[in-house]
Amino acid sequence: MSSTVGAVPPSRAASPPPSAPLHRRRSYRLGRWDLKYSPYLYVAPFFVLFGVFGLFPVLYTVYVSLFDYELLSGTKEYAGLENYRLLMQDAQFWNAAYNTLGIFLLSTVPQLIVALMLANLLNRQMKARTLLRMGVVIPNITSVAAVGIIFALIFADRYGLINWLLGTVGFDPIAWRDNRFASWFAIAFMVDWRWTGYNALIYLGAMQAIPKDLYESASLDGASTWRQFWAITVPLIRPTILFTIIISTIGGFQIFTEPLMYGNGLVRGGVDHQFQTLAMYIYEKTFTGNSEYGYGSAMSWLLFMMIIIFALINFVLVRRTVKGDKK
Repeated sequence: MSSTVGAVPPSRAASPPPSAPLHRRRSYRLGRWDLKYSPYLYVAPFFVLFGVFGLFPVLYTVYVSLFDYELLSGTKEYAGLENYRLLMQDAQFWNAAYNTLGIFLLSTVPQLIVALMLANLLNRQMKARTLLRMGVVIPNITSVAAVGIIFALIFADRYGLINWLLGTVGFDPIAWRDNRFASWFAIAFMVDWRWTGYNALIYLGAMQAIPKDLYESASLDGASTWRQFWAITVPLIRPTILFTIIISTIGGFQIFTEPLMYGNGLVRGGVDHQFQTLAMYIYEKTFTGNSEYGYGSAMSWLLFMMIIIFALINFVLVRRTVKGDKK
């Protein structure tokens, strides 16, 4: 028994003496290398893929944005910050930014509010609860192109389902594609239908991590269900809410397929560009017409910086919220 008390763990054992057999010394050396370098090899594929498909395109976009570069003609002349100067004076760019922000607000705010209420409902005891939880995520797994085509038909100006329903109750049909705010609403409705269930499941997962004792204590103190929701549920899942805001912001600023399908596959976003987003305008300038690759790269980099700045702001808010909850 005394011989085992002072035994050295295998992981901390001293290296074998020089007189040890060669295969034993080699095995020990390989074991040390495995413990030291294998963790880096396990995570290396992610960083290699990120560097090739993530970091390099971003850096190359910065490089190309400094040139007057046209894909069709092959012209490539150094322009410095000229593309950025022209971008600040481009009325169509600011129109696309205005459309993107408007669609983002109309889609994200109602989407997250409805998702929060839906998650609170699914968190209760009810019949067929599992089936309902599976059902809310079905819109998210459908093809975004198919969703865009279907909703484009639903919001069609002449024979669309929505205008038909409005006509049955005595309202005049709405020009869903010619009116800026009507087109925003139609696209936002499409986005909300597809992503509300996804965010609801994220909220539901956060709600299920809340101890049930808190709700029981609040019930004994006479707090209503609505009061428990705002005083217990919302504060405790606030980091999750901020996470969904960040993710929704990234997706909202990059929205492309929904308005593209809504506009019958045309990147101009309506006759007067009334629902053309930043992603659509970048595609139009980069891959159609004169294919202004440098100018499109400048817009892409500016959009990237807008998303990064907003994400950093939300990250700071998340850290402050988490520290406030710990206190």
